[in-house]
Amino acid sequence: MAKDKIIMVVKRELLFKGDYFQGFREANRIDYESRVLDNFQWMSRNEVEPNPDFKQPIAYTLIINPELKRAFAYQRSKQDSKYPEKRLQGKWSFGIGGHIEKPDIIGKNPIHSSMLRELQEEVETQGKTIPVVLGYINDDKDSVGKVHFGILYAAITNLEIIKPKDLEIAEGRLRSLSEIEKICSNPDFIVEGWSQIALEPLRKFLA
Repeated sequence: MAKDKIIMVVKRELLFKGDYFQGFREANRIDYESRVLDNFQWMSRNEVEPNPDFKQPIAYTLIINPELKRAFAYQRSKQDSKYPEKRLQGKWSFGIGGHIEKPDIIGKNPIHSSMLRELQEEVETQGKTIPVVLGYINDDKDSVGKVHFGILYAAITNLEIIKPKDLEIAEGRLRSLSEIEKICSNPDFIVEGWSQIALEPLRKFLA
């Protein structure tokens, strides 16, 4: 993704307002999504990427089939030509997400619009998906996470097979919770920080 894109950002102080957290916070505690929507502005990604005074909100979506008790998990490509963001190359993930851009303003909630767009771009999800906000992710201990803020969605589907569409994904499919836990605990795999944080909310949701 080109770094000079105009993306949604929010000042850190206006997002947290004294309610700072590290890791995961459930949606029923504080409505950070509304804080983003009330205080966002548009800036160049190149300008804000090195600046932790701004948070770049990301709709980070777990695709879940609750009947099968499975979630979509995938590995990002290791190739520069397919996945240029070196900080995430080759890492395993079970969240679909990307920056919120100006065209996403088409709906009342550009975060929600971005979530639907990213799902369309990344995976084949023919059929109806029902989005639910599970909570929020903040990871200032991570070089990527310190300038991003996650709105953690669950996209509920009845599909039994979900395939990657974007070449940025090397391999991906619906997996059981035990399979995902094995990926997270396997020292041969590198799991991105937000997915590690989202594992417990995923466990709770599937339970």
